[in-house]
Amino acid sequence: MIVSRPWRKAALVTHVTASVGWVGAIVASLGLAIAALVSSDAQTVRAAYIGLDLMGRYVLVPFAFVALLGGIAQSLITKWGLFRHYWVIFKLGITIFATVVLLLYLRTLEFLAGVARDPAPAGGSLEALRTPSVVLHAGVALVLLSVATVLAIYKPSGMTAYGQRKERSENRE
Repeated sequence: MIVSRPWRKAALVTHVTASVGWVGAIVASLGLAIAALVSSDAQTVRAAYIGLDLMGRYVLVPFAFVALLGGIAQSLITKWGLFRHYWVIFKLGITIFATVVLLLYLRTLEFLAGVARDPAPAGGSLEALRTPSVVLHAGVALVLLSVATVLAIYKPSGMTAYGQRKERSENRE
C-alpha cells in the first residue's frame, strides 16, 4: 500500500504515543497495586483498587487498542509488512496477548473495586483485597511491553518465508 510520508509519520506518532501512554499507565497501575498490597491504611487500599478499576477501563484499554491498531496500520503502510519479519510477528503477538489478558483481567479489577467500595466488607477487614495478582499482572505487562519496545527499536534480522518470497517477487519487478 502506498501512503504518503506525512500520513506514515502521523500513523507512527499515533502508534508511538499510544504505546508510551500504555506503558506509563501500566507503571501508574503498578504503583497503585503496590500501594494496595502494602498499605496499612484502609482508605488507601480502597482508593487504590477503585483507581485500578478506573485506570483499566478508561486508560489502559483505550491505549492498548490504539497501540494495537496503530501497530497493524504501521506494518501495512511501511516496508516492514505484517508477516514479512519475525520481529513484527512477535511484537504483534505480544501486543495481542497483553490486550486480551487486560480485557480478561478487567473482571477481577471490577470485583476488587466493588469490594473496596463496600463500607463493611465481609469479615470487617480489607485483607481479602490484599492480592499480589494485581502487582504480578502489572509487572508482567510492563516486561512484555518492554520486550515489544526492544523489538521495535532493534528490529532483529530474520525474514519469514512469506517475506523472502515477497522480496524476491518485488526485486523481479
